[in-house]
Amino acid sequence: MKVINLSENGSLLNTFMSELRDVNVQNDRMRFRHNIVRIGHIEAYEISKLLSYSKKTIQTPLDKCEVNTYDDNVVIGTVFRAGLPLHQSFLDVFDKAGNAFVSAYRYYKDREMNQVGIKVEYCASPCLDDKTLILVDPMLATGGSLELAYEALLTKGKPKRLIMACVIAAQSGVDYLQKVFPSDDVVLVCAAIDPVLNSHKYIVPGLGDAGDLMYGDKI
Repeated sequence: MKVINLSENGSLLNTFMSELRDVNVQNDRMRFRHNIVRIGHIEAYEISKLLSYSKKTIQTPLDKCEVNTYDDNVVIGTVFRAGLPLHQSFLDVFDKAGNAFVSAYRYYKDREMNQVGIKVEYCASPCLDDKTLILVDPMLATGGSLELAYEALLTKGKPKRLIMACVIAAQSGVDYLQKVFPSDDVVLVCAAIDPVLNSHKYIVPGLGDAGDLMYGDKI
């Protein structure tokens, strides 16, 4: 799996990331969601460079013109619930893409909250045969949610190509996905990669619970 860490290069992306992480800014839910969308726009643009292109001839009001546009049949797949703003940002860019959704949530298996399980309950998708699947989820902690989401989506067909995108990843989660997806044809695009996954399986320094910061606390 090829890993692209966008934070390694200086860009406006880092400003949006700083606001996402800042406890003095992230209490504004609307701004938090909007920053996720802005980061998604940047990631989608970077991913567009990875697609296959060919020249097509179009007719302008004055003459014919050759334009180099992508050929991939894109489907955007998203993990509920935190993935919704990120999904919309990718759909803003790939506006003709198909859409797939997977409900995956994590739960603690023990009272100490050290052992984490992931459960998938819902999957809706168009046929994925020969498609370019862009699977997005803001937080990549253990890597288990993306792995199970992909396995669920495989019931809808076999994509020609898999590209994954997240906002913040834990290094251990990245390492895990590299073992699950050893092929260089699979790409993971991250806005940032953090070094630590704590005993409760939260990314450190991270930003907290992305879903709660977007939509409020859950019970």
